[in-house]
Amino acid sequence: MRHIYFLISVALLTTFSSCSVYNFTGTGKIDAKTFQVNFFQNNSDLIEPGIDRTFTLALQELIQNQTNLNLVKNGGDLTYEGEIVDYRISPMTATADQQASQNRLKIRINVRFTNKNKEIDNFEKPFEFYYDYPANQQLTGATLNSALKDIFDRITQDIFNESLAKW
Repeated sequence: MRHIYFLISVALLTTFSSCSVYNFTGTGKIDAKTFQVNFFQNNSDLIEPGIDRTFTLALQELIQNQTNLNLVKNGGDLTYEGEIVDYRISPMTATADQQASQNRLKIRINVRFTNKNKEIDNFEKPFEFYYDYPANQQLTGATLNSALKDIFDRITQDIFNESLAKW
């Protein structure tokens, strides 16, 4: 019976010790210790106050939660910077009397990623996502908060995947 416990213990130790090369976020081994996220200025034609700060904090939080990297104000091994280039509300579907029944909020963010330790990973590219909502609702309060959360969750995860996960 002791042999079975011993074999199970060895199997578990071997399994967990091999996780140092790959983790559940898919980042594997990151050749960096620090990262910085510079403020993403809102340069879109339509300005929604505060979304620049909300997005910047969302990106910082995602990277902190999914890596062991330390957030620094400057001089980071990895640097994320850019700007919000488009914030647009458009009608999507119409009713029989030509009234909009659904609107779409679309946000596009231009991102520049720099890896001081591995320049081949550097990139500049746009990331965008959208949120559809009923046309009879105003894009304020809870509707706006829900829209921003959904959009920023998707965009920050796409940025993370492009810069660190390499999926």
